[in-house]
Amino acid sequence: QVQLVESGGGLVQPGGSLRLSCAASTSIFSIYAMGWYRQAPGKERELVARLTSDGSTNYANSVEFRFTISRDNAKNTVYLQMNSLKPEDTAVYYCNAAQYGMTYWGKGTLVTVSS
Repeated sequence: QVQLVESGGGLVQPGGSLRLSCAASTSIFSIYAMGWYRQAPGKERELVARLTSDGSTNYANSVEFRFTISRDNAKNTVYLQMNSLKPEDTAVYYCNAAQYGMTYWGKGTLVTVSS
């Protein structure tokens, strides 16, 4: 069982930056993949960024070159650095972990991009 707790969301103006954190209850060193998803009002949950244990990353086209996913194994934490934020980035952001055929989710953190 892996428990995930997100933090770092909030209100930011267009063009601004935020860094989201996802703290895991267990060592993330051996977790196959960790990622960030988001769900905007009235829309389906979508993948934002994903990082596998071999260091491979993939990003949604809409965030590539603006967002960066990273992990700190010593802190059991995954980060999502978000730059050049746009109003369309407004959503609840969820942390996700995949291990041994199981999928785990955090409760989410709200990001609002508005002037």
